[in-house]
Amino acid sequence: MLQILHKTNIDFMGWKNVTFTFSGLLILLGIIGLVQIGRGKANLGIDFIGGTTVQLSFKEPVAIDKARAALEKSGFQGSMIQAVGEGGNKILVRLRESEGASDKVQSLFKQEFPDNPFEVVSIEEIGPVIGQALKQQSLWAITISIIGIVIYVAFRFQFKFGVAAAIATLHDVLAVLGVFFVLHKEINLLIVTALLTLAGYSLTDTVVVFDRIRENLKRNRRDPLPKLVNDSINEVLSRTIITSLTVVLVLVPLVLFGGEVLHDFSLALLMGVIVGTYSSVFVASPVLVVWHTKSGGRLISK
Repeated sequence: MLQILHKTNIDFMGWKNVTFTFSGLLILLGIIGLVQIGRGKANLGIDFIGGTTVQLSFKEPVAIDKARAALEKSGFQGSMIQAVGEGGNKILVRLRESEGASDKVQSLFKQEFPDNPFEVVSIEEIGPVIGQALKQQSLWAITISIIGIVIYVAFRFQFKFGVAAAIATLHDVLAVLGVFFVLHKEINLLIVTALLTLAGYSLTDTVVVFDRIRENLKRNRRDPLPKLVNDSINEVLSRTIITSLTVVLVLVPLVLFGGEVLHDFSLALLMGVIVGTYSSVFVASPVLVVWHTKSGGRLISK
């Protein structure tokens, strides 16, 4: 397989104080964002605050940019519009308003496209109560995934490994969430999907490093743990970078050319891949070393 790095000897554990400080700031930012989301002070999508989704089928293809501009000009702030299916004559409109929103949209498009009649395919309304329930269920989904990570990695390796992997995964989720909050990006179910996806990616990347640590524990048990962990990370560093770059090469075009609907989702995944690669090296492994050093005991290479 291709190797872009050969026989590196980087002292990753020597940087742990600096990286812990940086990661602490990211986690703090994520916690602030999470609290503000819970208070409803963030830019929440209609999935969480309620709204209306209207699907329309036009006789002829419709210009999405023109339809979007008409919505913004009419005061539908924060609305989202996308093409549905092939042909360009079906659109899906998401609005933050509930009562009477669909009628306003139909009247607007009748005026904006008088020579292009349409029919209503579907109308869905999400009330604030349902939105609140979806928000709570999303938080539960993330929490359960973190607990599942602890159980899985603890079973495959050891409890200390499981907690270190969970901390790294939680770090990644909070980091992306915090940055999205600061950038005032819309938080919706699609972003929650991205967060759960990057949690899985982060875990996979961390397990690769932990696998090599476990193998080296069998071969070099007498080595100090910081040296053993450093050697393990250096040995898989090329693989880690190549894997991440492969995913980044797919996500960058989606961020740049994927359109309004896919942009934030792709951006969350792109940030998650970068942060997940960073955390597998500079968060999960150092946490394992620090915890083992302070608590003592023995790491098991099962």
